[in-house]
Amino acid sequence: MTAQSVIEKVRMGMVGGGEGSFIGPVHRMAAELDGQIRLVCGAFSSDADISRRSGQQMYGLPAERCYGSYTEMLEREVALPVGRRMDFVAITTPNHVHFPVASAALGAGFHVICDKPVTLSLDEALILAEQVRTSGCLFGLTHNYTGYPMVKEARALVASGAIGKVRRVVAEYVQGWLATRAEEGNKQASWRTDPVRSGAAGCFGDIGTHAENLLEYVTGLEIESLCADLTTFVSGRALEDDGNVLLRMKGGARGVLFASQVAVGEENGLKLRVYGESGGFEWSQIEPNSLIVRWPDRPFEVRRTGGAGLSAPARDAARLPAGHPEGYLEAFAELYRQFAAAVRARSEGGEVPVDVPDIGDGVRGMQFIEAVVESSRQGGVWQTL
Repeated sequence: MTAQSVIEKVRMGMVGGGEGSFIGPVHRMAAELDGQIRLVCGAFSSDADISRRSGQQMYGLPAERCYGSYTEMLEREVALPVGRRMDFVAITTPNHVHFPVASAALGAGFHVICDKPVTLSLDEALILAEQVRTSGCLFGLTHNYTGYPMVKEARALVASGAIGKVRRVVAEYVQGWLATRAEEGNKQASWRTDPVRSGAAGCFGDIGTHAENLLEYVTGLEIESLCADLTTFVSGRALEDDGNVLLRMKGGARGVLFASQVAVGEENGLKLRVYGESGGFEWSQIEPNSLIVRWPDRPFEVRRTGGAGLSAPARDAARLPAGHPEGYLEAFAELYRQFAAAVRARSEGGEVPVDVPDIGDGVRGMQFIEAVVESSRQGGVWQTL
């Protein structure tokens, strides 16, 4: 291979992800997993000193590309030659910072990929959606569970009509890490339970929105209306830590979505069950390489990542032969792999189809969060999305 034939990696800048961050290093590992992207710069904390130190010590970046603020990063990067400046910004901050950073990055002409939920409020999400449209920039949202091969197989199963018209859906996401008061001294707990930084919802803004996105992604159906009952079990906590939601889907299907962060002993229990007129299936994040498919007139099937007979999207999302477990990072990386392809194509004046959650999914997520909170506030009154 000659030097001229080497494909230049897509250059990523990061906002957030500094000392004490969980999701920032995950974004970096996922982005670089397939060798298509490299982190070149960042503003890693709202504290300028921590930001610069994090960039150099955590990510091994040169001092001149470790910025004291995201505004400095955008100003400095846009002034660099096209072949050296970052191509897109990854936003890995608490929720209240998503909108100002995304808006500024789009305004500077940079593509954006953002952690979920997309903004602090629905109003912000709608403003951002219009800015994405007028900017012409790409926007991705890291609902990373959509990247699993067996989630894509489940989606293809519904779309093919194999299980018939969907009648019932059950989505659950249960954790136990906030079963006791953990806000003091725990950076991850403190901002997720703070309405100023998290938004109107706690548990449902953090993990309930993942369950909502997964449900709509797999079934192709939108939630039409919902009835919610939220609870705060831990005394002194400002936002809910548990909740149950009844769902009415467009097309007539009915469902239940429940989420909790006080389910003692649970780790990361995301699960989806879908039942149609002629078949059904279930998928669990604890065992992500298996999709259990059930039929009324024959034994159930266990479809496996990398196995024979899978749909093209499921095959394309797998990196290893069957029997070599793939998990959370690989699913996360699938979004970055496709986003990188879209960024590269755009830089060459073209477009490629990608299966990455976008600003529309972000708006849906905020509609869901605000409808859940309002329904519960009114004692379970049905809300239309």
